[in-house]
Amino acid sequence: MGILITLILNTIAVFAAAYILPGVRLEGWTTAIVVAIVLGAVNSFLRPIIFLLTIPINILTLGLFTFVIMALMVLLVSSIVPGFEVRGFWWALAFALVLAIFNSFINSITSA
Repeated sequence: MGILITLILNTIAVFAAAYILPGVRLEGWTTAIVVAIVLGAVNSFLRPIIFLLTIPINILTLGLFTFVIMALMVLLVSSIVPGFEVRGFWWALAFALVLAIFNSFINSITSA
């Protein structure tokens, strides 16, 4: 049951972030669900590997390269999921940051 609630909340966060940012286009709720699932899978499996490989760059940039990795994950998902379009790197970075803020807010509410 917890996974279903998390999926619903992440879908709402994806839809809200796409609604706020004009450089991100989302076709509908079903696309938002697919984006939430694919983004969760990419962040679960691919992101830790990329973080391990880029530890030296992350140390040199004091962790700011993490934002680049987040944006690249969003661009990867936009190339995989039809109906989800991000117009460039900076919009992907903005989408990732807005999504991280929403998820942080959601996690603080659900964990309390």
